[in-house]
Amino acid sequence: MALEDKQKWNKKYRNNPIPDTPIKLVTEFAGLAPGKQALDIACGMGRHSKYLASLGFEVDALDVSSLAIRSLRNIPYIHAKEVDFDTYILPKEHYDLIVCTFFLQRELFPQIIEALKPGGILIYETFVYHPDNEQVPSKRSYLLEEGELENAFKEAMELIESREYWHNPTDGIKMKKASLVAKKL
Repeated sequence: MALEDKQKWNKKYRNNPIPDTPIKLVTEFAGLAPGKQALDIACGMGRHSKYLASLGFEVDALDVSSLAIRSLRNIPYIHAKEVDFDTYILPKEHYDLIVCTFFLQRELFPQIIEALKPGGILIYETFVYHPDNEQVPSKRSYLLEEGELENAFKEAMELIESREYWHNPTDGIKMKKASLVAKKL
């Protein structure tokens, strides 16, 4: 396991308040899933896993942080597992819904497509590189290029919603984001 990543995220979750409310994209589109098997990639403290479980989904909640995974244990319908996404392999055609927010590992894109059942729904949102961003992940490799998210999935999936936009949270720090909702063909 990437020990450096594990330590970084454990420290972040221990010292910073993490939102517990799911993002709007998840609340708006999770209901499109044709069944109740869900995956929350890089689930963090589980805001989306908890929301999906409340809707009756069986959720595989995966993260590198042992602290995050421990916080999700013993919650009905959530199957929390500590994984290293550098080596973990997603099961094929297993999920009706996959959620991935604010995490980018391009090598997972083909696995995400393969892990969805036919008709399965992908909900993805993360940051896009732009020189005017005021706060985003520290490494450029953790940021999408403009148009990259849509291009990664449009051949194998029907796009339901895809957009790039400027997000201005209540603290006024602007960041460019990309969001995508797509259905596996």
